[in-house]
Amino acid sequence: MTDVLRRGRASLAFSFLVQGVAFALLVTRIPAIQDRYGVSDALLPVFLAAVPILAGIGSVTTERLVKRVPPSRVLRWSQPVVLLALLGVGAGEHMAVLGVALAAFGLAVGALDASMNMLGVSLQRAYGRSIMLSFHAAYSLGGIVGASLAWVGAHEDLALWVSYLPVVLLLMPAALAGSRWYVDGREEVPAGGAEGRAGGAEGGAGAAVGLRWLLPLCLVMTVAYIGDSTVSNWSAKYLQDVLGSSEELATVPYNVYMVTTLLGRALGDVGVRRFGAVAVVRTGALVAAVGFAVVAGAPGAWVGMLGFTLLGLGLCVLVPQTFAAAGRRAAERGGPGASDAAIARLNVFNYVGFLIGSPLVGALGDAWSYRGAMLVPMVLVLVTLVYARSFGSEPDRYGGVHEWPHTADVGRGSNGL
Repeated sequence: MTDVLRRGRASLAFSFLVQGVAFALLVTRIPAIQDRYGVSDALLPVFLAAVPILAGIGSVTTERLVKRVPPSRVLRWSQPVVLLALLGVGAGEHMAVLGVALAAFGLAVGALDASMNMLGVSLQRAYGRSIMLSFHAAYSLGGIVGASLAWVGAHEDLALWVSYLPVVLLLMPAALAGSRWYVDGREEVPAGGAEGRAGGAEGGAGAAVGLRWLLPLCLVMTVAYIGDSTVSNWSAKYLQDVLGSSEELATVPYNVYMVTTLLGRALGDVGVRRFGAVAVVRTGALVAAVGFAVVAGAPGAWVGMLGFTLLGLGLCVLVPQTFAAAGRRAAERGGPGASDAAIARLNVFNYVGFLIGSPLVGALGDAWSYRGAMLVPMVLVLVTLVYARSFGSEPDRYGGVHEWPHTADVGRGSNGL
C-alpha cells in the first residue's frame, strides 16, 4: 500500500497543478477575452462574478454527489470539463458561447476544487502527517506556469484558441491517465474503524457538518481569499498609481506573490509537522498582516514589493490548513463522509471571499484611499488569530489529543511514509 499511497499523492498533486495552469490561463487573459467577444466594461463584472457564483453551486452539488459516488470519480470527470470549457472560451465567437463556456467552467471548477481537497484530506489522514500544503504548492506552480504561457501568448499576439489548444491537448489525457491512481478516502479505514465509516456514510456527515464548529473555519477561508483577491486584482494598480512605479515594474508584485506562495507552501508541511497547525496559522496571519501594513505605508515601489512578498509567505498557509482542519475535525466526529461534506461546504467560502475582496478594496479606494483600503484586509486577517485554536485537534474519547491518525492506526504499518 506504500506504492498505492505514493502514486495517489503524485496523481493528485498533478491534478492540482493542472487546475492552477487552467485557472491562470483564464484570469490572466481576461482583457483578450473581453476584446474577442466585445464585452463592455459594464458587462464584464457580470461575467466575472458569475464564475465564482456557479462554482459555489458546483461545490454544494458535489457535497450531495459524493454521497453516491466517490470523490475520485467527481474529480476524474470534472477536470476534463474545466479544460474543455477553457478551450471553448478561447475558440468561441459569439457572446452566448462565452456565457455557456464560463458557466461550464464555473460549475466544473466548484466540483473540481471540492473533490480535489476531499482527496487531499483523506490522503493526509492515511499518511498520518501533514502533506496538504504540498498539493496547494503544486497549484501555485501551475499558476506560475499558466501565467507564463499566457504572457507568451500575449507577447506573440496569438489567438486565444492557439494559446489554449496545445495546453488542453497535453494536459487532458495526462490528467485522465493519472486519475487511475487516485486514492479515495472511502477506501481507507478511518481512525474510528468500521463504526466511524458507517457514521460518515450515514447521518454522521450531516450531524458533524451542521455544528457551529465549522463557522470559524468558513470565516478564515473567506478572509484568506479576500487577501488573495486583493493582491491579484489590485497589486499592479496600487504599485503604479499609488507608489508611482513604471508599468513594467507594476507587473512584478503578483509574480513575486505567486513565487513566495509556492515557496511557503513547499516548506509549510515541515512547519506543521514540527510546530503544529495552530502555530503555523498564527504565524501566517501575523506575517500577512505585516505585509498589508507595509504595503499601506510603503514610501515607494520597492518597499511595496516587500509587502507583497510578505503577503505571499503569510497567506499561503491559511487555505490548505483550513481545508485540513475541517476535514480532520469532521472525520473525528463522523468519518470520511462527514469530512467530504465539511470540505464541500467550506469550499463555498473560497468563492465568497473572491467575490467580496476585489469590490471591497475598489469601493474603499474610490471613497477613501487605496492606502487606507489595504488596512481593511489587514484587520480581517488578524481575525484569524482569534480562531486559530480551531485548527488544533480536540481531545479524543480516551482523553488524548491527536492531529491525524497515524499510518499504523489505519492498518498500514509503520513504513516511513
